[in-house]
Amino acid sequence: MTGRLTRRAIATGTLASVALLAAPRLSRAQGFPSGPIRLVVPFAPGGSTDLSARLVADGLAQRLGVPVVVENRPGAGATTGSQAVADAAPDGQTLVMSNIASHAISPALYGNLRYDPVRSFTHIAMVITNPSVWVVNPRSEIANLADLVRAAKAKRGGLDMASSGAGSSNHLMLVRFCDLAGIEHTHIPFRGAGPAMTAVIAGQVPMMSDSLPSAAGHIRQGSVRAIAISSAERHPAFPDVPTFREQGFDLSSTSWFALSGPAGMPPAVVERLHREIMAVIATPESRQRFAEMGGTPGDMTPAQFTAFVAEEVARWAPVVRASGATAG
Repeated sequence: MTGRLTRRAIATGTLASVALLAAPRLSRAQGFPSGPIRLVVPFAPGGSTDLSARLVADGLAQRLGVPVVVENRPGAGATTGSQAVADAAPDGQTLVMSNIASHAISPALYGNLRYDPVRSFTHIAMVITNPSVWVVNPRSEIANLADLVRAAKAKRGGLDMASSGAGSSNHLMLVRFCDLAGIEHTHIPFRGAGPAMTAVIAGQVPMMSDSLPSAAGHIRQGSVRAIAISSAERHPAFPDVPTFREQGFDLSSTSWFALSGPAGMPPAVVERLHREIMAVIATPESRQRFAEMGGTPGDMTPAQFTAFVAEEVARWAPVVRASGATAG
């Protein structure tokens, strides 16, 4: 009898200990959100990451009933802002607009990166995927990739080519293309697509590789001319823009923008955020905006998204090594 009571007391005590350990996480989940949510964008304003983040932030604020404040923290191939979120409390109040640069390419470019793109984060929801597009100043004599190659070969050291930053997928597209074409180039990294686009429009840089969402408006307005798109087929929103493959270069690439938080977030908070984000991007208004931007809404579960990030890291690491690209 005594042994049975002892075992029962131990079992009861164990259950109580588990409950006590789970209580803080349960409390954090039940109290979410406890105030304004900070959504870090690891690029400057005006680019695809920023545009996608602001669309999500507006919808989340309405659904959660608290402000969702977008904070632009550019630098080091989108790793500066990402590191800040990896170091934040895992309560769901600080999130990052994760992307192909910060969580797939930069880990292979930066040897001293302090975060792991998979283990240092809780990956919540894919928001949007889209191709890259190459644009030039409308007054430029470059009308297609053949013109671009000729112009690069005619200039000592090659053409200046801009991107939203070292380590972005658009940076890697430049490197891969120039390698295929056998031309030189000087990479001009900006702290976001917005500043880079401004330089192209002003004629300060001949061309840039950009994600379609941030370039779409400028293409429609005629402030830049699109000469190639990285989708496998022509994009329905821009049917007049030929693909790389059509122009003789076996290149294709898709960028992605998503929502992640620090590792260790309570499952209930992750589930709530995922549910609300899916509801935001499913609205007719969001769908229309995504179509205008040339993007496709995401539909992954948190588990699928986490596995996707791991696959992207494995996919891009050999590409970075083969290209010889560096973070500088």
